[in-house]
Amino acid sequence: MDATFKLVTGRTRSQADGLHKGKGTEAYRQATERVEMNQGDMGALGLNEGSTVHLRTDAGSVDVMVYQGELPSGLLFMPLGPAANRLIDVETDATGTPRYKDLPVIVERSVREGEAASDG
Repeated sequence: MDATFKLVTGRTRSQADGLHKGKGTEAYRQATERVEMNQGDMGALGLNEGSTVHLRTDAGSVDVMVYQGELPSGLLFMPLGPAANRLIDVETDATGTPRYKDLPVIVERSVREGEAASDG
């Protein structure tokens, strides 16, 4: 089963801490290879905290772990980083900035459970 959500990306404290330790560190990977979802939406999709999900946009796809977040139903949050960048189109609609907010994304349980941030 899959469903379409709206994705917003942004900075987090753990993403910034990981970045200062280095982009190649485990701390940075753990801070950025994740998505947050409303608890009710997780339940409707049969997902548990730490389940691996496959996220897909017109620009690309990625497998990441899902965690409960304080979000309205239908909205996802993902820290900025390499995993999120796989979902962002380079088109800027003449603004000079890619679309990091309000991005339609399809969410489905990953067939590669436990292999977060792999290319889709």
